[in-house]
Amino acid sequence: MNIVDLRVMRGPNYWSVKHPKIIVLKLELESLSHKLTNDIPGVLPGLKKKLPGLLKHRSVEGVEGGFFKTVDAGTTFAHVVQHVALELQTMAGMECGYGRCYPAHEEGHMVVVFSYQEERAGEYAAYAALRITKALVKGEKYKVSDDVNRLHQIREDEFFGPSTYSIVSEALSRGIPYIRLNSHSLIQLGYGKYQKRIQATLTCKTACFAVEIAGDKRATKAILSESGIQVPKGSTVYDEEELKRAIDWLGFPVVIKPLDGNHGKGASINVTNLKDALSGFAEARKFSAGIIVEQYIEGSDFRLLVINGRFVAAAMRTPARVIGDGTSTIKQLINKENMDPKRGVGHEKSLTKIKFDKHSRSILKSRNLTTDAVLQEGETLYLKSTANISTGGTATDVTDLVDPYNILMAERIAGLVGLDICGIDVMTTDIAIPLNETRGAVLEVNAAPGFRMHVSPAYGLPRNVAEPVIDMLFPHNQPSRIPIIAITGTNGKTTTTRLIAHMVKANGYQVGYTTTDGIYIQDKLLEKGDTTGPYSAEFVLKDPTVNFAVLECARGGLLRSGLGFQQCDIGIVTNVSSDHLGLRDIHTLEELAQVKAVIPKSVSKDGYAVLNADDDLVYAMAEGLDCKIAFFSMDEDNPRVLQHIAAGGLAAVYENGYISLFKNSYKIRIDRVAEIPLTFGGKARFNIENTLAALLAGYISHFDKENIKTSLRTFTPSPGKTPGRMNLFKFPDYDVLVDYAHNVGGLKAVGEFINSLDASKKVGIVAGVGDRRQEDLFALGQVAGQIFDDVIIRLDADLRGKKAEEITGPLLRGIEDSAPDKKPKLIPEEMRAIAYALEHAEAGSIITIFTEDIQEAVKMVESFKVIQDRRVLTE
Repeated sequence: MNIVDLRVMRGPNYWSVKHPKIIVLKLELESLSHKLTNDIPGVLPGLKKKLPGLLKHRSVEGVEGGFFKTVDAGTTFAHVVQHVALELQTMAGMECGYGRCYPAHEEGHMVVVFSYQEERAGEYAAYAALRITKALVKGEKYKVSDDVNRLHQIREDEFFGPSTYSIVSEALSRGIPYIRLNSHSLIQLGYGKYQKRIQATLTCKTACFAVEIAGDKRATKAILSESGIQVPKGSTVYDEEELKRAIDWLGFPVVIKPLDGNHGKGASINVTNLKDALSGFAEARKFSAGIIVEQYIEGSDFRLLVINGRFVAAAMRTPARVIGDGTSTIKQLINKENMDPKRGVGHEKSLTKIKFDKHSRSILKSRNLTTDAVLQEGETLYLKSTANISTGGTATDVTDLVDPYNILMAERIAGLVGLDICGIDVMTTDIAIPLNETRGAVLEVNAAPGFRMHVSPAYGLPRNVAEPVIDMLFPHNQPSRIPIIAITGTNGKTTTTRLIAHMVKANGYQVGYTTTDGIYIQDKLLEKGDTTGPYSAEFVLKDPTVNFAVLECARGGLLRSGLGFQQCDIGIVTNVSSDHLGLRDIHTLEELAQVKAVIPKSVSKDGYAVLNADDDLVYAMAEGLDCKIAFFSMDEDNPRVLQHIAAGGLAAVYENGYISLFKNSYKIRIDRVAEIPLTFGGKARFNIENTLAALLAGYISHFDKENIKTSLRTFTPSPGKTPGRMNLFKFPDYDVLVDYAHNVGGLKAVGEFINSLDASKKVGIVAGVGDRRQEDLFALGQVAGQIFDDVIIRLDADLRGKKAEEITGPLLRGIEDSAPDKKPKLIPEEMRAIAYALEHAEAGSIITIFTEDIQEAVKMVESFKVIQDRRVLTE
């Protein structure tokens, strides 16, 4: 059994719209293809022993233990891989519950789908699950804990920290989307011009000078002291002699910590003698040249949190500790404490497991203890000198206990330092008493305070401290999203995208759009190429100048990694016809339609799916959609449209030479088709369909009808506006049409247009794409033979793994089948083929170039046209 294909889906996709983050595996079962789990006796006992948590998997049985019942009754080994992959992630603190498994088209292959939290963990889990399943089949030993430990590491490296996670979760609960901008905690909330950014608890509103002040403990202390806020006495030292003088002035006990430290690194607390002071100085020097020495304040450690100038939460922090029972050793007490289900690895759970490290050993040494020592019953031993949650400490929520004096003090401190999110560390005997009465002090001000102690304290009420952060970033229901129109289909996607983008721009928006030609921001080409996948969509949605997105979405990106967004406002499907079949496990038109249907399924509840009512497969997509629906049709009497309108729906139709809207039994005529350049006087019927889809997009977007009409009239097909889409060049004696059509549907549509022209001869330069099926190439040849009087066959630069004759052969056979008397010419190089056709052009003819290299093809045609025009002028 082997993995022959692995894909990571990051957005809504063919396999699941509701579960966008999934791994898609294609397994070759080999010798296990005709065996089930009950054929090998050791599989079920092995699963129960190695992965007892699988008991909770309900599987198709729908009850706890259901998966084990399924294994006992006999299921495929691909099904085992699915459940093991899910359980491994769960064991590593990443709850994952969605999965499915079904036969692939190829004999002996299965497709396995399962969810993930972090994609690198999902990939690892896939291969680990395969290894474990193979070991079970062979009856070999396997150490599952190694895989779980590795997944723990991946989670800590890649997954959101608790602070980031709390903010992102709060944003999502309000419908605010996010994009992860790097592998750490840099997050974009919202899209386009409405975006805000965070990194952990630093935000785009956090002033850099405030972060610098908070990071300079000496400067912070001075500012607070001058403002009447209690701080410990102390000084900054740079060598041991200065350290001794500072201690002489302060007296013991003291605190020694690095000037530029954070998270308690290098800090020594309650130092009571010179030997420990020198040791603490050496430790602090590892983190900073300057060392703070200050008086030790008696009391408990409290963290006060201020967001946007308002106090929101407080927690009492206790260092990692164990409490003796009179019989257990310190080592046993630590192990027992780490067995607490609340404790996990890193940020996995509300508490972190206590790690007995060098610092802990030094504490024990200072008390003449070893890990084998037994503490008396009730005796408390602190294993760390700081109360950080990440080192095993605990937090108790005390928000409701904080004295008003201390609340005001915290809010003043945040304002004095200038922080939008501010954590204030206070040492006092009682936070319910004003700090000036307890002889407590403010120890530190933090510019990026952790939220974990507040959102999941060990004791007390959890506080949703992310809520005021989102309130601050998006106040008073300020928008976070920009309108998104997504377009898919087999043919017409790019033209429709460009027409809609033109319309959006004409209505005053700064539009970003993606096409098979490139990514455009405000009509400027920023990235060239076929940019119809998720990366390109995110490129637009991350741009801070864009306030409207129009995104072409092709099958390749959908099957490779899903959509680059979770929801769109308008989803358009132009049509579905034979293209790319046999690639990436899509073999039928129905399966291709399911791929395209991802777009309408991703439309928001208040948005519109715009569907072609003349296409059976597209019309069927309306079934079960959780959004509004609008249809377009070339037939005003289409019963599907009439039924939809009768039910109060919206539609656009072509009728009596007009494009019109149907709404509430009224017909609203927008413009005569003859006045719309894209339709070539109504002869390019497929562009009338594209215009109808664009009309609906504009109307749904609340664009004024006159503005829509003007936009349609000013969108002229040309190499600049629509490169490679119906670019018609008028030569003195003949015409040349350049188009990107590369499938049977596209060829037929262009052929219908050509047949409507008054041309004495029709010449076509055609090519088959190397990754198409033999029957598709044959059909392409048949259509070419029917349309053109002369056919020139060229080849793409990239044959995509095929030999030239494997492409030209089916094309030639197709032409011979539909037009036996025609003698096609084979000129492999595209530019040579174009040059030949232009050099041998006959008066009154039309030459149609179906191009791969749009830019170069247009450039060559324009060069020939200049020569021809000059010749006419000189005659």
